[in-house]
Amino acid sequence: MLRRIIRIDREKCDGCGLCVSACHEGAIGLADGKAALLRDDYCDGLGDCLPACPTGAISFEEREASEYNGEAVKNNSRQTGTDTLPCGCPGTQARALDRAEAPAEAPARATVSRLRQWPVQIKLVPANAPYFEDADLLVAADCAAYAHGNFHDGFMRGRITLIGCPKLDAVDYGEKLTAIIKSNSVKSVTVARMEVPCCGGIEFAAETAVQKSGKNLPLRVAVIGTDGSVRNCPEITCTFF
Repeated sequence: MLRRIIRIDREKCDGCGLCVSACHEGAIGLADGKAALLRDDYCDGLGDCLPACPTGAISFEEREASEYNGEAVKNNSRQTGTDTLPCGCPGTQARALDRAEAPAEAPARATVSRLRQWPVQIKLVPANAPYFEDADLLVAADCAAYAHGNFHDGFMRGRITLIGCPKLDAVDYGEKLTAIIKSNSVKSVTVARMEVPCCGGIEFAAETAVQKSGKNLPLRVAVIGTDGSVRNCPEITCTFF
C-alpha cells in the first residue's frame, strides 16, 4: 500500500542511535554503524524519531510499504520488555489518574482565557494574519491543554496559540509554520507537546519551520506528561543559514 513512512539518509546519519531510543515501535535499529528502518510494518509514520535526530538524516516519504501492524508491535514490545508506550499512543495503556477533588464548599474561582486570536488550528490560520507581527508563538498539541491544569496561564499567556494533532490531521504543519515565521516578525517559538510518540511530528514541524525560515529564533520545547507534569527541554537558538 502507498503510505507515509520514514526515510533515513545514511550519508547524513552519524550512528548516534538517538532515533533508535525515540522509536517506541522498535522499527529502527543500527546496521553497520548507521540507523536503518528494520521493518516497514513497525513504522507508524508519525515521526517521533525525527526531532531526535541531530543531523537531519530522517525525513518522511510516501512509498509502497507494508501496512502498519499494531499487533505485531505490541507482541514485540512484550517480548523485549519495551512496552511502556506501545503503538505510539498511551491509549493502549488506558488508566485512571487518581486526583483529589476540590472540596464541595470551596468557592469557584474564575478562570481567565488567555487566547489572543481566532482561529487556533494550524491548518486554518491565515499565514499573513496581523496578530503574527512581533508575536511569540505557541505551537501546541491538541491534548496538551487538557493534560496540563494551568495551560492558559502557564503557556498561552502572552503568546499566539496554534494547535494541531500530527496523528489525526492529514496535513504538513511544516509548510504552514514556515510561511508564518518567514512572512512575519515572529520573536520566539514555544512547542508544547505531549510525551507520547505521535507528538514528535509537531515538534519536528516547528523545528523545520524555523530552519527553513532562515531566522535566528529561540525555540523551546516543553514535554507534558499524561499526568499533567511538565518537562522543559533546554532552550536553543536556531541559527540556520
